[in-house]
Amino acid sequence: MADVEETPVEEFEEEEEEEVEESGDEEEEDFVAVGGAAEIKLFGKWSFDDIEIRDISLVDYIACKGDHATYLPHTAGRYQKKRFRKASCPIVERLACCLMKKGRNSGKKLMACRIVQQTLEIIHILTDQNPIQVVVDAIINSGPREDSTRVGGAGVVRRQAVDMSPFRRVNYALYLLATGAREASFRNLKTMAECLSEELINAARGSSNSYAIKKKDEIERVSKSNR
Repeated sequence: MADVEETPVEEFEEEEEEEVEESGDEEEEDFVAVGGAAEIKLFGKWSFDDIEIRDISLVDYIACKGDHATYLPHTAGRYQKKRFRKASCPIVERLACCLMKKGRNSGKKLMACRIVQQTLEIIHILTDQNPIQVVVDAIINSGPREDSTRVGGAGVVRRQAVDMSPFRRVNYALYLLATGAREASFRNLKTMAECLSEELINAARGSSNSYAIKKKDEIERVSKSNR
């Protein structure tokens, strides 16, 4: 009788071990499947794959593809250590860094990242496009192509028109976009994210309602008269 009673217990233990092994295999398979198809998306939402840089001269200076695709605009890179190194900084991170201007905002990168995230959400709702594409188009449209410099000395100074390099065009466009958004939100009920999204959308369309587009046209007009 003792042998008969022991048999079902042994069988039950063997079944339990098999079930544990099977469930372990399933978990491993699921993990591999999820880990294999990891597409990098900004804030887990916006894809970098379909971004198009329509100005061929700025392709090397607007970093938004391949190795420059990131989940967050916060890579903690040392981009100021060497000349031209900031060209490899992701373009959305450069926009976030431009928002940290004026002493009271310096160093508050998490706040800048939060503003950028809210801005991208607003742009997507208003335009129904990939907001990264809107940012790239705004930067392309906002960079002046010509500027004027001071030439001469000993009291005789005149302005001479000069071409602007692609790298400086990107830098200047980011500066103008951030400055326009900051001035629009100062002493205003609108939040910084709302003002920045409005500025970017207008600049991407080439509208003269954008501060950056107005400044760009003014710079190009002055340099044209100084040729």
